[in-house]
Amino acid sequence: MIYKSYQLEQDINTLKNNINLFYGENLGLKNDLKIKIKNVCKKTLIKNFNQEDIFANENNFFNELFNKSLFEDKKIFFINQANDKILELIMEIEKKENNPNIFLFSELLDKRSKLRNYFEKSRTLGVVACYADNEISLKNIILNKLNGYKGLSSQNLNMIMENCGLDRSKLNNELNKVAIFFENKIIDTNKLEVLLNLKENNNFDLLKDQALIGDKIKTNRLISNTILEKERNIFYLNVINQRLMKLLEIVKIAKDNNVDDAINKIKPPIFWKDKTIFNLQARKWDQNKLKKMLGQTYKIEFKIKSNSQITHSLLIKKLLVDICCLANSS
Repeated sequence: MIYKSYQLEQDINTLKNNINLFYGENLGLKNDLKIKIKNVCKKTLIKNFNQEDIFANENNFFNELFNKSLFEDKKIFFINQANDKILELIMEIEKKENNPNIFLFSELLDKRSKLRNYFEKSRTLGVVACYADNEISLKNIILNKLNGYKGLSSQNLNMIMENCGLDRSKLNNELNKVAIFFENKIIDTNKLEVLLNLKENNNFDLLKDQALIGDKIKTNRLISNTILEKERNIFYLNVINQRLMKLLEIVKIAKDNNVDDAINKIKPPIFWKDKTIFNLQARKWDQNKLKKMLGQTYKIEFKIKSNSQITHSLLIKKLLVDICCLANSS
């Protein structure tokens, strides 16, 4: 039986099956649905398994499933990292009477997946696709979680959404911060900018973007004018590293140098305002250059963590200069 994720977000009790499969690349959505299941089953013992752990000791898993203790409450089971290998085991469980509640969580399963097909064709099993969010779905999350807050203007809403880059998990973290900080339920734009570190993040993002494009004049000017906070050096490195990884992914799937097509295919999707800058950057880099620069970021991270005597901000700025130079190399 196929369920729509938005239906379960509204009411998880819509899910009536004992055994259910959640698949897709949207980790944030799967985590949200897990939380809803836990909230409905507060008095139920939750057992977590990874698929590989089950196969390492199947007898132990079946004992957990079907052996009841006088001292244990009702149990539900979360099976993470599930794939086609677990299908035969699920079919075996189905044959038993009084099946326990089992929730399987998988990465993206394509249409050829035996596990996905089996669940979709079954009348007794539930299956939920958890695909990547888009701007509309994330906007609805913000409106629902901040319902009743004054000052949630279009500007403030977009500020929150753009800061999360279509990442539901990051959005949930930011919304928790907003809810705690604005406990009077009145959102002030200036305070929101400070809370989200937007001014500082925007300055560094601009510097990082110009370096990756290979614009030497703008990179040098921004390096001189941008102050890097000592306690955020690992954050800066992570920002650079994540962008390099995303560009590597784009370059790998770009066929016949069709960068636009690759950017549109990438998961999770790139925020529409960022597509132009990603396009410009991807055309400056190939896989070898990106891998070389990723190696350099790891070395700098090691230096920062292992040597407190060096000026960490200089290492970050030197890295950005090297990125700018390598972007222009052939």
